[in-house]
Parts: sequence; C-alpha cells; structure tokens
Amino acid sequence: MIRQFEQPHPYPGKLIIVEGIDGSGKSTQLQLLHRWLEGMDRPVFFTEWNSSRLVNEAIKRGKKKNLLTPMTFSVLHATDFADRLAHLIIPPLKAGMIVCADRYIYTAFSRDVVRGVDREWVRDMYGFAVRPDISMYFKVPIEVSLERILSGRPQLKFHEAGMDLNLSDDPVESFKLFQSRILNEYDLIANEYGLTVMDATLPITKQQENFRKVVAESLDSYDPRPMTRPRKRKVANV
Repeated sequence: MIRQFEQPHPYPGKLIIVEGIDGSGKSTQLQLLHRWLEGMDRPVFFTEWNSSRLVNEAIKRGKKKNLLTPMTFSVLHATDFADRLAHLIIPPLKAGMIVCADRYIYTAFSRDVVRGVDREWVRDMYGFAVRPDISMYFKVPIEVSLERILSGRPQLKFHEAGMDLNLSDDPVESFKLFQSRILNEYDLIANEYGLTVMDATLPITKQQENFRKVVAESLDSYDPRPMTRPRKRKVANV
C-alpha cells in the first residue's frame, strides 16, 4: 500500500504539526507560533485533533459510556481525521496557506498502538494523509506533564489516564503507565519519520525561539501562490 505521508505533498502551502503527550505544552507553542505568523501577515490557518463534526458526537458518547474498543476508537478517529484533512487541511494548502495542526497522524500511531492496535495496520489506515513540512515533537517527562495538568484542573480525565486499559485503579498511576508507553511510541515515531524533538522542559520563550527558527528556515522556500487548474485547450472547429 502506498502511504502518502511517506513522500512530500504537491501543494504550495506549508503544513506544520506538533505532537506530544498531554501536558507537553505543544498547544501553547503552536498558538504562539500561529500569532507570530499572523503578525508577519502570513496566510495561516489553525486546526486541531478530533475537531470534525462528522463523528465528534459519536466519539464523545462512546467515551462517556466507555463503549469503544481499541479498534473502534482507532477507526472513529481515522474517520474524524479524514474529514478534517479533506475540509480543513488540504484546501488551505492548495490555496498556498500555512496550516498549523495541533496533533496529526502520529497521535494515532502512538495512542492506538498502546491500546493494542497493530502498528502497521494503523499506518496503512492513515496512508491517505499528506506528509507534514515541519513535524515538531515536544518531549517532556511524565512527572512534569502530570504536574502541569493537575495545576490547571483537579483531576485527570478517564481516557487521558488510560483508565480504559485497566492498568491501575489509581488514575495517577494509570496515567504514568499509559503516557509512558505513549512516550516510548513517540520516540520510535520521531526516529522513523524524522520529527524534530524539542525539549519541552525549557522555558516557554526558549522553546518558541527554537520553534520559530525551524519554521523560518523552512519558509525560505515558501511560495504562497495557490494552485491553479490547467486551462483547457480550445479545439478549433474544422
């Protein structure tokens, strides 16, 4: 099977994606980058994981009642991603825009595999996805991510802590076990697909400085002209 994400995409726009476990600070970094690009009058568009209206309610209901098997979870998120890709990622790329995506296919590659889905099967299922121009992996220790999450709210979410896997009856312990496994998958993914690894324990300003440097270098070859359809040749009447 041909995996589109293993070869450069043909669109004039740029796709920038961020990955990392919960509490890594990736969303904050992408939002700061988004505002920076807007400040330079760059044509930029923002999108995030699990944002398609097509299956959003089904995923929410399934999570709330804990009805989703790992395979069902995987297929629903792939459906959500396919809709997001078709309507919120490829059109802006065709128009020559810079697309900032909070989480991409690598989220599925890590979470689904940890939940027991075959590694190659997941990759094949997302074979239709376009390859990002910039892929940032914000790596952070489990203890740091846990502290960040609990400093903002009183408790962990059920699936965030991997409670559906019955790793532990204690949400905190389950979170550590679940997210540690995801970290291991991310390390494999970063090596396999060349994600740029960012030390997410650095000060926010330093991370953003490094992030902008990577993006600025990529934008040297950026041509924001949109794709145009080839004109149909007129056939003279004989």
